[in-house]
Amino acid sequence: MDQKILIIQHKMIGDVLTSSILCEAIKYKYPNAIVHYLINEHTLPVLENNPYIDQKVVFTPEMVKSRKAAKQFRSQLAPHAYDIVIDVYSKIGSARITKATKAKQRIGYKKWYTKTFYTNLYTYHYIPETEAGLAIENRMKLLQAIATDFPKALKPKLYVTEEEIAFAKAKLAGVKTSSEQKLYMIGILGSSQNKTYPLPYLATLLDHIVATTQAQLLFNYIPKQIDQVETLYQLCSEKTQQHIQKDIYGKSLREFIALTTQCDALIGNEGGAINMAKAIDIPTFAIFSPWIRRAAWALYENDHNHVVHLQDYEAALYTSKSLKDIKKRHEHYYSLLKPEMILEKLDEFIAIT
Repeated sequence: MDQKILIIQHKMIGDVLTSSILCEAIKYKYPNAIVHYLINEHTLPVLENNPYIDQKVVFTPEMVKSRKAAKQFRSQLAPHAYDIVIDVYSKIGSARITKATKAKQRIGYKKWYTKTFYTNLYTYHYIPETEAGLAIENRMKLLQAIATDFPKALKPKLYVTEEEIAFAKAKLAGVKTSSEQKLYMIGILGSSQNKTYPLPYLATLLDHIVATTQAQLLFNYIPKQIDQVETLYQLCSEKTQQHIQKDIYGKSLREFIALTTQCDALIGNEGGAINMAKAIDIPTFAIFSPWIRRAAWALYENDHNHVVHLQDYEAALYTSKSLKDIKKRHEHYYSLLKPEMILEKLDEFIAIT
């Protein structure tokens, strides 16, 4: 097959990284296919060096803010003459982009407000069939409109260069006091407040990690989050503070990825950082927000990728409350996921890393 295919995935880093498996699956089965990937500009770093993408189509911040810019962008797509468009995002904005391509085959998820934009529709499944998780399995199902013998799941991958690894090793030289000492990357903040484990609770977990392992800790953050970093730092015990390398952090997404390659694990809030760590085969311990669907994003949960979710401890809540209701009161439901509830599973994870 030598057709030209456009894959659309707006929004977050974790989404873009996860959907990149479609590019790999298509190129593996059809090496002559031309694959373009449409993503938001800030997610570009997770696609660097990806050998399965022929061209990245960038949706800029201006296009997000301006209807005029978005309309002009859509008008430039038809000349690409795409044969197939796979809209993973499948919301009104991406549906309009899909239709504007004028591709003969337009694939998306079945939603009442966008279903007329597509030629092939798929319904989300809510029970995973593999350890890959629903976010991966549902994406792979979109490929059934092209062929029925694609695999059920693939694992997202990041491609780190030797130069990036050398940078990380030089940056971290001398941080560990011995070769046996562990180095953990800590995902201290989620992508939003309602995806961030309460900082006093996280401080308790960090105190426990240092007390039981004597590990060195790196924080994943960007400079504008420094106030929250300082708050967490002050909440930690004096001993833990001595093990936090607060001034060593990734000043770009690629630097963060490189630094994480040198860590024994990433521990913290579920989100893009957790997905990136998995994509470079670094063990992860993910603390989920109470309103995030566990089955959707507990990707490749196994001995090296642990997940904790309020649903694991308070299952009855999820039969009486909707995720929408829980999201509205996320602070209350986060408060129910006390550090003491997590420690046993955290210790099990630490023992294997």
